[in-house]
Amino acid sequence: MAPQGQLPKIELLRKYDLLQFADVAKAVSQGNLLLFTEALQKNEAFFIQYRVYLILEKLKTITYRNLFKKIYLLLGTHQLPLQAFEGALKFTGEEDVDVDEVQCIVANLIDKSYIRGYISHVHKKLVVSKQNPFPLLSTILK
Repeated sequence: MAPQGQLPKIELLRKYDLLQFADVAKAVSQGNLLLFTEALQKNEAFFIQYRVYLILEKLKTITYRNLFKKIYLLLGTHQLPLQAFEGALKFTGEEDVDVDEVQCIVANLIDKSYIRGYISHVHKKLVVSKQNPFPLLSTILK
């Protein structure tokens, strides 16, 4: 079993014939919402049969976090325009997203301590902590 806050390695999934989870794990770690959605749809019957579909749906929040962390690393600043997140979400197939929805997603990530920072509504920016703005999930999920 993978420690809390870590995804299983492909070798472990292969060993126990659970490769249906491979794309889900890959999508979450990469912050790839398109792959995440496709993986859930492709293996939906399997996940429902084993009653893990709704649990896996909750990983979408962590997928958002990992995507937003990539944007932070790309921009290299602690003041991140919400439009950058909106653009990334649209690029990954979330077509009906707007700045208000981005603010809601970011607020939830902050509330769950997945991101350390605050939203500046006036400037439409996410201002993240200069020190450890994206804490390790293993420290949060304990």
